Amino acid sequence: MTPGARLSAAIGLLDQIIAGEPAEKALTRWSRSSRYAGSKDRAAVRDWVYAGLRRRRSLGWMGGGDSGRGIIIAAALTSGSDPSDFFTGTGFDPDPPTTRELAGIAQGVSGAPDAVRWDVPDFLVSDLRASLGEKMPAILEAMQERAPVDLRVNTLKSNVDAATVVLARDGIMAEPLALARGALRVLENPRSLASSRAYSQGMVELQDVSSQFAALFAGARPGMRVLDYCAGGGGKSLAIASQMRGQGELLAWDANPRRMNDLPVRASRANANVRVLSADDLKQLGASCDIVFVDVPCSGTGAWRRNPDSKWRLTRKMLDSYPPLQDRVL
Repeated sequence: MTPGARLSAAIGLLDQIIAGEPAEKALTRWSRSSRYAGSKDRAAVRDWVYAGLRRRRSLGWMGGGDSGRGIIIAAALTSGSDPSDFFTGTGFDPDPPTTRELAGIAQGVSGAPDAVRWDVPDFLVSDLRASLGEKMPAILEAMQERAPVDLRVNTLKSNVDAATVVLARDGIMAEPLALARGALRVLENPRSLASSRAYSQGMVELQDVSSQFAALFAGARPGMRVLDYCAGGGGKSLAIASQMRGQGELLAWDANPRRMNDLPVRASRANANVRVLSADDLKQLGASCDIVFVDVPCSGTGAWRRNPDSKWRLTRKMLDSYPPLQDRVL
């Protein structure tokens, strides 16, 4: 695919997502139906789509509307790209920018409402301002950018120094993070991680440092009986297993068992002992655990950089439903 064809694909996908199709579903369907697209093409289109979703409102404001074209033309031109290189109107390239589109991009977001400049739904602005205070602009500006790639070193199989060396041998440069012991941030070559030896051999797991910190804060120790009550994919279960050093009993439960489908395979790769509970198993537990770790369902605002589509699906009704649900879970 040419660079312009990649932009055209991203425009079409964003139009589908804006119309209501979940981002991952749209991208997966496009990848399967676009046999002509190589791995680099698929990665580039995904990057454009997710960059557009993170800044959907501000880019649409500049590009002339909440549409795939408006978002992508603003994203491309504000990144320094020359429109004559991509927006040619020939082949599969998008049409050249209009005078009005160029004027909107040149003006930027001056005069735009706060919700547009910070790329959030209107109803959230007052809540975010009350919650974040003077830090709000800096935090929301960070949310407009791609999230860094963090790793957790699996101490059941490795240590920080050894994992860093093995990653480097595959061209992946990483450095330790202070917030959580055993946390690394990838500095170079994150796309090579899935095929790296450190990952395939279970030396490292993909996990945001904030999630690693939450798991560490639980204080699990060897010999305990620990229940991860809202386990989901099991990332925090595996972090807790690392703390327990293979001693004790680690249990995982989720109200939607399908979310835990990959946990046994992940646990095996990590050399972690995690017992996935059925509904009957849970009923028989009783008050028998040293720690019950509860990562309750929430708005997901902290994960907007990785899942920006959820930002635009969140409603006031959904937001108001979480505290009562969290109370019931707890």
